[in-house]
Amino acid sequence: MGFCRLLQSAPHTEPTPGLTVINAVNPTTRFFNNMYKTILALAALAVVGSAHAESVCKPENIQARLPGVESDSVRDTPLDGVCEIAFGPQIVYVSPDAQYLIRGDIVEIESNVNLTDQRRAKARVKVMNDLKADDMIVFAPEDEARHVITVFTDIDCGYCRKLHREMADLHKNGIQVQYLFFPRSGPGSASWQKAQNVWCSDNRNDALTAAKNGESVKAEPCESAPIQEHYAMGQMVGLRGTPAVITETGELISGYLPADAMLTRLESFKTATMADK
Repeated sequence: MGFCRLLQSAPHTEPTPGLTVINAVNPTTRFFNNMYKTILALAALAVVGSAHAESVCKPENIQARLPGVESDSVRDTPLDGVCEIAFGPQIVYVSPDAQYLIRGDIVEIESNVNLTDQRRAKARVKVMNDLKADDMIVFAPEDEARHVITVFTDIDCGYCRKLHREMADLHKNGIQVQYLFFPRSGPGSASWQKAQNVWCSDNRNDALTAAKNGESVKAEPCESAPIQEHYAMGQMVGLRGTPAVITETGELISGYLPADAMLTRLESFKTATMADK
């Protein structure tokens, strides 16, 4: 699977707080991070209790310490004394009084199912469903689409270009592609300007294809270009590079897949989702 990582000079590329343990910079840091994760897992197991216990995750108690939290974003978890807060597609865990933050995922040991990933997927679906076709550049197959993927793309990413060159095969497999821009080098870069020019072109689909083929695309500036909104959404989702594919069931595929492999992955996600219902 191919993947264009964020450029070192890109702004706002720090790991998303509250979701993953920071990558170790040296062996000592790695040791303490691993110890931290082990302690966290043991602590989580220690607080597992009855699923029918009264909820201690009161939104008003959490909001007293974290005023920006929405009431409907707070919910219980399978662990007593651990509350979930959703910030868009980001999931974090706190103590009922929000005095302590838990960094990591909840995994059901018996089934080896990552419950946090399931919650992230549902949250991503909600974010994607709020988008309108006019907010994206859509490449739809002639026949009715069997699957829809939303792709965060960088015009200068080689693997993004490779994915785009397979558009005919993706359409043959019944896959609709909806593009959002995520110039990895950030605002003010050449990639950002190319995205602006594509969006402001009379025919955005043709302009995007031309730009991905290395052609120069010129256009008058337009106020409607949503590059900043797309970029912010990508950061919120927690992207680390491009292409980043969000499936219709909310899974995040980081990197390039050939058209047939993409179809296989989408079918497997859809089957798994239907089995969970």
